[in-house]
Amino acid sequence: MSFFRVVFQLRNCRPILWCVAVVSLALAANAPRAFGQENGSTDTDAVALFNRGQDLHEKGDLKGAIDLYRQTLKLLPEFPEAELQLGNAYLAQGNFEEAESAFRRSVELREDWTLALACLGSILVTNAKFAEAEPILLKAIKLDEFNFPAYAAITELRIATNASKPVLRDLLNTISSLTEKAKPTAAIWASRGALENALGDHSAAFSSALRALQVDRESTSAMTVAAAASLALGDPTRAEEYVARIEAAGRRSGTTQLLRAQILAASGKTDDAVALIDAMPSKSKAAVEFRERLRVEATENPADLEKLLVADPTDAAVLGRLCNLYRASSPAKAMQYCRSAYEREPSNISHAIGFAGALVQAKLYLQAIDLLREISKTSPENSTVRANLATALFQLKRYPEAKGEFRWLIEHQPNLTTAYYFLAVSHDHLNEYLDAMANYQEYLRRADPVKDALEIDRIRLRLPTLQRQLDSRKGK
Repeated sequence: MSFFRVVFQLRNCRPILWCVAVVSLALAANAPRAFGQENGSTDTDAVALFNRGQDLHEKGDLKGAIDLYRQTLKLLPEFPEAELQLGNAYLAQGNFEEAESAFRRSVELREDWTLALACLGSILVTNAKFAEAEPILLKAIKLDEFNFPAYAAITELRIATNASKPVLRDLLNTISSLTEKAKPTAAIWASRGALENALGDHSAAFSSALRALQVDRESTSAMTVAAAASLALGDPTRAEEYVARIEAAGRRSGTTQLLRAQILAASGKTDDAVALIDAMPSKSKAAVEFRERLRVEATENPADLEKLLVADPTDAAVLGRLCNLYRASSPAKAMQYCRSAYEREPSNISHAIGFAGALVQAKLYLQAIDLLREISKTSPENSTVRANLATALFQLKRYPEAKGEFRWLIEHQPNLTTAYYFLAVSHDHLNEYLDAMANYQEYLRRADPVKDALEIDRIRLRLPTLQRQLDSRKGK
């Protein structure tokens, strides 16, 4: 099973949760002075109810907090802070419709309050009301260039609406500068990582996620970015660690379920991945696209896939699958499809690896090595990349370099029997006879007598001469 490019949407980044602490701190000190001292006992009672509501909110009693916030607003209808906290409580409950209404009312009462604008824009993004959210978030940023929640929400919006790469890069440049300022939040680091993921720089995205987790080790958005980056880098085991942490914290969402399905698929458990996607009560566009990708990956008949290309010749998933299916039966066709898939999605590691493998199979070793070296920069732990690179180097008789790659494979996959054979041959060509003998013997110990009969015969013919060379102390 090839690794899938993650179609990533930062759906779990809730920058408005950051609002809660800010509002609580500000109002606890300022609300009594703002209302109670100027407007009489009714206002004082409203502020008291509001503060009691915040206390319950902080303790996790959302139902009690909502009740007190609503009582507050009955006494004092024009209380934007109470509307904001009411929205936050509804948000924590998962009641996005009521949260949106409360945030709207908060902005109506104080139209230039940047925190309320960020909260409203964010919930509109969550509710997929992108066209309405954009001007609100841009206004919040214009009024406050350090409005981190608004930047986090506009990042989510840009990724969800498939903004062009220049637009994403401009936003990344802005957010990168914010992370260099004093005390950047976990959310802004996670937003930087999400943009880096969207632009294909998955190593940088993973680093940004780690920076976010240094600020807040429980940041769901940061763990989501880290998992997505790990998957894109071909490391489903590391992705699993982050998804498991999200699930253990009880923060499972549609994005988390999609990541879980992608991990299953990358681990070869396609049927389980399909079952998980099909069981989701509501599916995002990314989930629907991934489910279709799984269907394509399961197709074994090239003719069926080529019919799909008639409708959409640029479908990278279909091109990538045809690249794999034709690898043995028609290397020339495989090369064509691999190249097309790679050109359509150059940041997709599975297409890059498939194209490099096709180059190796076509004996275009120099081109393969250049591409594999490039892939290794972002995915140094990928065994498939290392195996193809070792093969290409070996075929070009670049034995010192090949030797290093085969050693890496043996260290990371000790049961990869073939690697011992090629490592032994590499040592042999370099006149490193003692190392050659050790690896030949290890290969003979592990090899299948039937499947590996040809290599076994070659070694047995070579060993007597090799032993004489060792006895005469020849070689290095």
